[in-house]
Amino acid sequence: MTSLDIRVSADAPALADTIAAALVDEIAGAVAARGRADVVLTGGGIGIACLGAVRDQPAAAAIDWAAVHLWWGDERYLPDGDPERNVTQAREALLDALPVPEANVHAMPARALEPEDAADGYADELARCAPSGASVPAFDVVMLGIGPEGHIASLFPHSNALMSGRAVVAVTDSPKPPPVRISLTLPSIRAGRQVWIMAAGESKAEAVARCADPSTDPRDLPAAGARGREATLLWVDNEAAALLG
Repeated sequence: MTSLDIRVSADAPALADTIAAALVDEIAGAVAARGRADVVLTGGGIGIACLGAVRDQPAAAAIDWAAVHLWWGDERYLPDGDPERNVTQAREALLDALPVPEANVHAMPARALEPEDAADGYADELARCAPSGASVPAFDVVMLGIGPEGHIASLFPHSNALMSGRAVVAVTDSPKPPPVRISLTLPSIRAGRQVWIMAAGESKAEAVARCADPSTDPRDLPAAGARGREATLLWVDNEAAALLG
């Protein structure tokens, strides 16, 4: 696995701006190099703040957004349009202001089917856009928040979903409400060229320090198992970085 590249910003707003600038650069580079960019988005405070900050990046206007495909690491299994859904928040923060074709916005299913059927359907959609022999696209960037106990996406410590070898899983026992969610698994996350783990605030400091410790078992702290094929970046503000050695 790739080692962690730790990037520290002064505070949460500065962190969001820094990540947004880096994201725009990575998307532009992927489109220039390969004619397409695949990015996995996340929710949460810092994830949505980053998307909002993309709107203020001058370089974003030069991107061919028709070549950009957007995916999600996880989703709350709620009705379409529910304000708690990650895709709803992403649309409000950024996507409604971008010329991204709706076909390129690969939202996880809303509550309608059984959760397992929804997970299977999203896995099928990922596979349709994947290279030959792969189950998911070669994501250029996988963006992940980290919970105080170290969860990423909807993969919680010692959960069945954490150990799944499938591409996408239904989570029906999330300790964080709502209990039913859809999530990418660790194998799908690790398919990313770059994995970005993002954290702001003192409540994340212990999880960040454990994530940076190479001896941490991913079963105890799922974020410790999130690594990219080419790079793994840990983006934090000063408060979240307080316990780093």
